[in-house]
Amino acid sequence: MRISAKGRYALAAVVFMAENYSNGEYITVISISEKLGISKIYLEQVFSLLKRGGLVNSVKGALGGYQLSRMPRQITVFDVLSAIELSLFEPAEETVKNKAPEIEEAMRLSAFNVLDIAVKSTLEKISLYDLVNEAENHKKDQNMFYI
Repeated sequence: MRISAKGRYALAAVVFMAENYSNGEYITVISISEKLGISKIYLEQVFSLLKRGGLVNSVKGALGGYQLSRMPRQITVFDVLSAIELSLFEPAEETVKNKAPEIEEAMRLSAFNVLDIAVKSTLEKISLYDLVNEAENHKKDQNMFYI
């Protein structure tokens, strides 16, 4: 499966926000941009979609920024990607329905629907909290020195 840059950047940004969730502060797009090395302009587009999807709240002003709308345990990878990757979770288009409806139905029921359900189910099982823990494990691995 191919996730767009916008989807990958959105997921990275919300994981960064989840890492800092406990301090209760709003995080600016500029600070996320600097920390993750993602264009500020691109992130503004991403956050517009995240806000529309109900995943972040925003406050304007000097102390403003963005904050996750729910606890990291309550936001899944599916939530994030479905807010950003608008076409990723659309049903497959019809292929040969007019000339071979039985093949069309077989493909839809035995392949496409099964795949859609599996992808959605898998992504719904992974929360931002899980990704934060995984990132922490990799930080520890990078700080280990072997002799």
